[in-house]
Amino acid sequence: MESKIPEIEARDILTNYEGFNNQLLEFKRKFLEVKNFQLTRPQAEYVIKYHEVVPRVAKKNIIIASNFGEKIMEDKHLPKVPEKIWCEKLLCESDKAYHIWGRISENEKNYAMWIPKSSIIQEEKKLNREIDYSVYSNRPPMEHQKIAIEKLLANDRFILADDMGLGKTTSAIIASLETKAKKILIICPASLKINWQREIENYSDRKVLIVEGKKWGSTFDYYIINYDIIKNYHSMESVGLGEEIRQPILKEKFDLVIIDEAHYISNATAQRTKLINDIVGKIPKVWLLTGTPMTSRPINFYNLLNIVESPIALNWQSYVKRYCGGYQFKVNNRRIWNTGGATNLDELRERTKNVVLRRMKTDILDLPDKIITPIFLDLKSTFYDEELEDFMRITSENKDKESVSVTINRLMKVRQVISYEKVEHTSEIIDNCLEQGKKIIVFTNFTMTVDMLHEKYKKNSVILDGRMSKERRQDSVDRFQNDDKIKIFISNIVAGGVGITLTAAEVVIMNDLSFVPAHHSQAEDRAFRYGQKKNVSVYYPIFENTIERIVYNILNKKKNIIDQVMGDGEFSEGFAQSLLKELS
Repeated sequence: MESKIPEIEARDILTNYEGFNNQLLEFKRKFLEVKNFQLTRPQAEYVIKYHEVVPRVAKKNIIIASNFGEKIMEDKHLPKVPEKIWCEKLLCESDKAYHIWGRISENEKNYAMWIPKSSIIQEEKKLNREIDYSVYSNRPPMEHQKIAIEKLLANDRFILADDMGLGKTTSAIIASLETKAKKILIICPASLKINWQREIENYSDRKVLIVEGKKWGSTFDYYIINYDIIKNYHSMESVGLGEEIRQPILKEKFDLVIIDEAHYISNATAQRTKLINDIVGKIPKVWLLTGTPMTSRPINFYNLLNIVESPIALNWQSYVKRYCGGYQFKVNNRRIWNTGGATNLDELRERTKNVVLRRMKTDILDLPDKIITPIFLDLKSTFYDEELEDFMRITSENKDKESVSVTINRLMKVRQVISYEKVEHTSEIIDNCLEQGKKIIVFTNFTMTVDMLHEKYKKNSVILDGRMSKERRQDSVDRFQNDDKIKIFISNIVAGGVGITLTAAEVVIMNDLSFVPAHHSQAEDRAFRYGQKKNVSVYYPIFENTIERIVYNILNKKKNIIDQVMGDGEFSEGFAQSLLKELS
């Protein structure tokens, strides 16, 4: 049967239309009252496509982006830029726009208009209940963390993009407990898995699984998995009867997924990003955590905004043109997009402010000036095991035959293995800080570690250790303090831990621990000195399953009696005895 001409088909539809779409009712009225009224082709297609859609009463203001408001002001000759549009009724929607019945100014009558979805600023959602924070009195959240907790709870999909050191992990864990979610998936870098487990255990006794290799289970509340092994537990391919085996993540029916260091999935073409995008599309609540600034490279935020369903990310091409200075160029008859720019950043912040919480340490009033954070890691090293076994064997053979200081000195090889193995993890922290434009000090006890890190960051680092003259040491300090290109100061903890000022740094990393407790507080304070105008973050990456964990525990126990432990800052016999007692 031959199809009708759209204009005729639309007229027949309107003749019998009894619905509530004001635009269709207006067309119907004109047919009845206006002689020779004819629909245009687009109008006819609208009637055919949307006449069965039931409009929804809205009665709310829609907040619009400033550039769209400026266009409306110009088109309608308004005296000022409108910030919102009254929506009486949502008539229908297309992929890219809403068709509403509403008005722009108070003195207008309602009329039909299209509003691009990408021009709508999501309404701020607020939590409509009180949280009893006394439940978390063992480690109470700070005031700025409470704001983050309540933002997460108010939004099923949200980006917590606070500066590093503000406690995003703590905020997300307390918020996850408050959701009453039964199953929570945490995706993070491998180096942070133990840290997440420890933080959860600070607040709850719910069962936690650290997923390793192909290890899985179905009796846990929290599942912590790293990016690199997601592919072992999820496939985007349909695999028939074996699908449950290939896709245990979806089988668990998670209520919430928390993605830490979410900038790891900023590259939409990467395989892990595709896998995670597929997973989060099937989980009702998704919280993304990242300390990477939104304004550095807007293209890196596109996928994150898309995951949290921000209207601004509905159209990739519009996004890159507007915020990445995107343009196309030809390479071998292929058209390639350049998306590395950054444009209209104030507008980007405005349009994403209700799905992203971003605060810098300088914005927060309840922070201590120096924030000390341990990062617990897992060491897998046969070298460490062999060296520790040798130490324990020789110690047993020489029991009561040598002084404590001699015994402790024989731990040098064990400590060196720890230091060298730590470089990879320290580099992760450094890279994260560099991404945020921060200057960093790294302290270590070993010359080889100084050289390893300097080799890795040769173009933007300086070193200071006992091999250098006073003049060369001062040159390293001056370059770090004054040269914007020098971002990393790598130093021996003894040579660089006293007597110098490094207030250009916001971050201090202790790659490995000294056995002299005074060395740490002195080294931390190279950045935290008179003239420092920013909060300083101090990171202690600690291998949980090594002697380093014991040393760190002892250091913390001694803090309240630090003067007795340190004496005049030399090696502490009491410290050494405590360490050997714990080892045995």
